Amino acid sequence: RDTAKKAATFRKEGLMPAVIYGRSEESTPIFLSRKEFEKVFKTAGSSTVITLNGLGEEKDALIHDVAFHAVSGEPLHADFYAIEKGQTVTVSVPLEFDGVAPAVKDLGGILTKVMHELEMEVVPKDLPQAIHVDVSMLQALDSKIFVSDLKLPASAKISVPMDEVVAMISVGQEESEE
Repeated sequence: RDTAKKAATFRKEGLMPAVIYGRSEESTPIFLSRKEFEKVFKTAGSSTVITLNGLGEEKDALIHDVAFHAVSGEPLHADFYAIEKGQTVTVSVPLEFDGVAPAVKDLGGILTKVMHELEMEVVPKDLPQAIHVDVSMLQALDSKIFVSDLKLPASAKISVPMDEVVAMISVGQEESEE
């Protein structure tokens, strides 16, 4: 059968082809509303567990991969990774830096972001969309924020040491006169 023609026909109707698979989930092709998918993808991204309906039973899944049209940027296809009950997932979660560092504002220091994401193994329901880093705790020119300072989900297991630096204040070096 002509599956390419079929997909194009479905796309004209506002539907998007996708596939759902997982550890104990057979690969299953599905179609879903492109508009609904765009709305969910914009808010959930690829590090939030979503629930898919209409497959006999509700399925918790992560948006694993999305193919976009090269010109229009419209999503053409999505891969969903189904999550079993009790299964953990390993995901790189982006760090979001919030606030103003007093050491930058008052002392002229430079905020250096050492990490931009943190990989964690976590129970899907605890998976954060982002980890917020409050830079207002950087008071002095030698201040640092460590992984241990971050608010992480209770079930999170991380592979980097807790004393790894996330952000710090650097001092701009003035050239000395000879």
